[in-house]
Amino acid sequence: MLVIGRAHMAFTDRSHGLRLPPDERRRLGADCAEVIRANRARTATGFGLAPDRVVFMRQVHGADVRWVKEPFGDSPPPTDGICTDRAGLALAVFVADCAPVLLADPVAGVVGCAHAGRTGLAAGVVTATVREMTRRGADPARTTALVGPMVCASCYEVPRAMRDEMAALHPAASAVTSKGTPSIDLRAAVLGQLLDCGVTDVRHDHRCTVESPELFSYRREGPTGDFAGYVWLDPTPLF
Repeated sequence: MLVIGRAHMAFTDRSHGLRLPPDERRRLGADCAEVIRANRARTATGFGLAPDRVVFMRQVHGADVRWVKEPFGDSPPPTDGICTDRAGLALAVFVADCAPVLLADPVAGVVGCAHAGRTGLAAGVVTATVREMTRRGADPARTTALVGPMVCASCYEVPRAMRDEMAALHPAASAVTSKGTPSIDLRAAVLGQLLDCGVTDVRHDHRCTVESPELFSYRREGPTGDFAGYVWLDPTPLF
């Protein structure tokens, strides 16, 4: 866990069971939703959070960002970025190869997170999240970003045309795999958007999802579960 002033940032792994793999969901059948609900509650409690004070998104690989004051409930709207200034309200982002980006300006009391896959990055989801936080009082120069595990450039093989399309938007994202085939460097694209927004305090969890068995990876496993990034403001005053 990373703690910056009042802000807390953390990533789960596959042991938390926040979203179960498809075969596990089929096995559990009608009990699946209750198991996931219990796992999410246990994870929240482990972070010192109230289970009913976590905001989950319906992620669609877009760039829509929402300001939130409370959880969405059982039917979250489609969105790939959320921000808040509510202490004790945690924001969660699910990933299984895409980049989870956690953001915090603890001085302003504003936090946010973004689900940054290839299409979301192309649409500018990280930029949109930072802009929404800024509109609500955050200062990019004072904001810390924690960029989590994702598929690395050495493992993210794509068609050459797809790589070139991303490179036209983010030149640093052009890469090659360990086999010498075209790839996309998602981390470089995320970093580029953050720096362009004025966020220079960027921390990284450099693990590759494909290479790290404790994390879920669609590229490694096919349809699978997800791990999560959490960010929140401590409700306890510092003085």
